[in-house]
Parts: sequence; structure tokens; C-alpha cells
Amino acid sequence: MSSENPSSPPSARHLPLLVLFLAIVLGAGITIGILNTPGAWYEALRKPPFNPPNWVFAPVWTILYVMIAIAGWRTYLRGGNSRIMQIWYGQMILNWVWSPLFFTLHYMWTALGVITVMLYLILNFIGGNWRADRLSALLFIPYALWTGFAGLLNLSLALLN
Repeated sequence: MSSENPSSPPSARHLPLLVLFLAIVLGAGITIGILNTPGAWYEALRKPPFNPPNWVFAPVWTILYVMIAIAGWRTYLRGGNSRIMQIWYGQMILNWVWSPLFFTLHYMWTALGVITVMLYLILNFIGGNWRADRLSALLFIPYALWTGFAGLLNLSLALLN
């Protein structure tokens, strides 16, 4: 870990840490996705008209997880124990907790609370990085939009069922 100048690109010596971030974020995300599939319970739910087909979620989350990992890596290089890195850790834990709560335990309202706090942390990450590392902030914007959409979908499913 080092205090990097956010305007200078990370050096090649930081690439193993990037690979670690990618492996952890993608590995955990994919594993959680495999272990907590929507299944028959989800299929039986009444869904809002804007509910996307199930096949959309895996590619979207894969792309988002790569962006989340890169932003986390860049932020870690600037300060592994910084406030903004703690926010990154917090949103990541909530991200990983949401699927088991929703798809396995069927706790739709609890999952809605989790995704709401997660979105709050994502927005704080964007705001906290806007001046320090614009690229990391920008990498989180699609994540914020998707999480907002997922939160709306979660709310709709909870209300309809």
C-alpha cells in the first residue's frame, strides 16, 4: 500500500494487487451467485413489467464487479485504511449479503434495507472519490444506477408479493 498520486497511473508493480482485487470481487460474486440462484421461488413471484429476463443479471454483474474491483484497487493504493476504503469494504460486504437474504432466505424487506444502505455507501464512495480519484468515482456510477434499479425491483417484488 502506498500513497499514490491519483493523476499518475498505477505502476506495473501494482498489477498483482489488481489481480487479487479482481479475484476476490469476481470470485466471491460469482460463488455467491451460484449458491443463491433465483430458483422456483423467484419464478413464482409476481413481477413488475420492468423486470429484466434472468439472463441479463450475470453479464451485468460480471462487468460491474470488474469495475468495482478496479475502483477498490485504485482506492486501496491511495490508502488501505482510509475512510473511503472503509466505505468500499462496507458496500462490498452488503453486496455479497444481499443475494443470500433475497434469493435463499426470501427476506425481501430485509434485502431492501441492505440494498438501500448499499446504495448510500456507493454514492458516498462516488462523492468521496470525486476529487481524489475521478476514475474510481466514474467506475462506480454504473454500479450506483444498477443498484438503484435493483432496489426499485426489490421494492416492487416485496410489494407485489
